[in-house]
Amino acid sequence: MSRRTERVAEEVRAELARLLREEVSDPRVGLVTLTRVEISPDLGSARVFWSFVPAPDAAAPEREARRTAQGLASAAPFLRRRLAEALPLRRVPELHFRYDPSLAEGSEMLRLLQEIRDAEGG
Repeated sequence: MSRRTERVAEEVRAELARLLREEVSDPRVGLVTLTRVEISPDLGSARVFWSFVPAPDAAAPEREARRTAQGLASAAPFLRRRLAEALPLRRVPELHFRYDPSLAEGSEMLRLLQEIRDAEGG
C-alpha cells in the first residue's frame, strides 16, 4: 500500500468509527472495533476489518458476529454517503466489511491463562 492509500485508509477508519459510534442506530451493530482498513490503489473499494469481544455470558458468539455482520452490510451505503460528505475525496470507496476474530481470540486466550493461574493457586 502506498503512503497515500495508507493515509486515506486511516482517515476512513477513524471516520467510520465515529459514524458507527454516533450515527448508526441499527440494533444489530453493537460495540465493534475497526481493526484496520485496506483500500485498493484506485480507491474504488475498501475492506473494513472489524471485531468485537462477545459478552462473557454470550451463549452464541458466532450468531452475534453474523448478526453484527448483517447490520454492518446494511449500513454500508449510509456510511459511504456520510464518508463522501465528511472526507475530501474525489472517489469514496465502496465498503466491504470483514470479520476479524483477533479481539475475540485474544480475550479467549486471556481467559484461558486466568484459568491456568487460578488452577495453580496463583
